[in-house]
Amino acid sequence: MEYSQNDENFSLTRFESMLKTNDILFFDSNEFENIIHHYLENGKIALAKRAIKLGLEQHPSSVNLRLYQVEILVIENKFEEANTILNELHDLEPNNEEIYIQKANVLSKQDQHEKAIEILLMAIGMSKTPEDDSDLYALIGMEYLFLDQFENAIIYFKKCLEADTTDYSALHNIIYCYDFLNQNTEAISYLNGFLDNNPYCEVAWHQLGRQYFAIKEYSKANAAFDFAIISDDSFVGAYIEKGKVLEKLKQYEDAIENYKITLALDDPTSFALLRIGYCYEKLGQDDLALQFLKKTVDEDALLDKGWLAITKFYMKRLNYQKALYYINKAVNIDGENVLYWKLYATVNKRLNFLEEAERGYKHCIELGNYELDTWLDRSDILISLGEYEASIHNLLQASEFYLENAEIEYRLGGLYFTLNKNEEGRFHLKNAIQLNFEYNFIITELFPNLKDKPIVKAIISDFKKTSN
Repeated sequence: MEYSQNDENFSLTRFESMLKTNDILFFDSNEFENIIHHYLENGKIALAKRAIKLGLEQHPSSVNLRLYQVEILVIENKFEEANTILNELHDLEPNNEEIYIQKANVLSKQDQHEKAIEILLMAIGMSKTPEDDSDLYALIGMEYLFLDQFENAIIYFKKCLEADTTDYSALHNIIYCYDFLNQNTEAISYLNGFLDNNPYCEVAWHQLGRQYFAIKEYSKANAAFDFAIISDDSFVGAYIEKGKVLEKLKQYEDAIENYKITLALDDPTSFALLRIGYCYEKLGQDDLALQFLKKTVDEDALLDKGWLAITKFYMKRLNYQKALYYINKAVNIDGENVLYWKLYATVNKRLNFLEEAERGYKHCIELGNYELDTWLDRSDILISLGEYEASIHNLLQASEFYLENAEIEYRLGGLYFTLNKNEEGRFHLKNAIQLNFEYNFIITELFPNLKDKPIVKAIISDFKKTSN
């Protein structure tokens, strides 16, 4: 028996009314199945369990209700109980494919993916329709994904799509596997073959365009996205991807047009607004560029690319005060974003606000940004501030990540000599010179008072003599 939406809503209303009043009402087993399915779909596990309990009290021999019971037990990781019920059901209905699917599900949840595949292959022999086969092939494909066996996964997702050409999740999974294997050419070949038989499949055209984009075949990507749009002129993703292609082709006005179409079709996305801003900047239309970059952060204040874009916009125009204003806003919104702190440090450094710049680099390091230039920039600022011991400590930390690095060693040598710790200075300067003599200008630039120091001149002179 099939139920309409109205029937289902009526059943739900009666069931929930029964729970409130404690009256016992009768529902047929199909009604219970629909009620349970509704609750599971909406994540209402407790209500699903109540419905299963009451359903089995009224229909104790219903196999489908007991299969829902198994589904709940799997969610709760009660695998032994689930298996006990499944074995009982298998004795009652040995050819019920749903029992095999649930058995496979239990095995999969226990990371026994090979055994799950064996069970699903047995179920295929029992399925009654191509749609059933399609679902089973998809489940096998997923098990192979869990095993990282992408070639086998592709085989079964293809079988799934052959049985049901509208199963776009299978199509996405096939392309995901090809992407993981870096097999763009194979993906393109498969998609072209699929499109020969399904020429109006907008999802396949979209995926084909993405593959061409990945290998920088921008004209072919553009054509593929055009066909995706012809197949579905409200396909927002195709307009977005076409805009990206047109940017690569430096056709910025056309790119803007495509991004703007997405704004009309759906709620504005921060990505589209940001790209429009970039395109206007490329066209030299600064006012419009800034207008859309600001709209980007208005739309999504947590999108770091938006704040970074506005800050860099002003930096390019040497308007560091405005740049500082926006990067300060960004840092206040998300103080854990390394990219913000790095740019915060750079802007403050340009403005000669050295204490704030040092604070920015320090935050970067604390947040796990261990790039060499972060350590070195912080060290150089500490030197400018006369914080020699702090600079040494910073560089020693850096040397744990960058062993035997000449730029670190020259700085350490200069710092130790500055503090009149000549033995340590000699050790690090000699080490630096051995690593890369050409970087010896670091001493002159950062420690001009040392260039005429006899011990420093002697170390450099000795190296020149021995290397000639």
